[in-house]
Amino acid sequence: MNFLGNAYLWVKAAHVIFVVFWMAGLFMLPRYLVYHQEALGNPEEAARWTDRESKIRAIILTPAMVLVWAFGLLLAANAGLFSGVPRLAWLHAKLVLVIVLTAYHGWAVSYAKKLAKGQATLTGRTLRMVNEVPAVLVTLIVILVIVRPF
Repeated sequence: MNFLGNAYLWVKAAHVIFVVFWMAGLFMLPRYLVYHQEALGNPEEAARWTDRESKIRAIILTPAMVLVWAFGLLLAANAGLFSGVPRLAWLHAKLVLVIVLTAYHGWAVSYAKKLAKGQATLTGRTLRMVNEVPAVLVTLIVILVIVRPF
């Protein structure tokens, strides 16, 4: 396909840059949720965590996710994903994992909003375990992109 031509490497660089930003936010926000949940007994401290969570979502997480998807879809189209190019099973698997990562992002934002209302529905231990989801997903995604096992 290669409709991006000389812009390909710039689009790829932008994609990787915003993946780094998105992942940084996805590593930080769940940690914030743990601290926020622990601070629910102190309204002033809980309000500070609500503010921090809101800022990380608005400044880092959501813009980075949108740009990751935009640049990623351009790269996928350039690779022929939407044209039936063969041997792109690794890319299909990557997209599924990115969709799961996006759903996790949505869950974390939703849980932050619950905590802002004082509604903790998970134990601290469960919340800490859920923090590992982005690390597992990004590990699998990187393996798929670099190794292309299928």
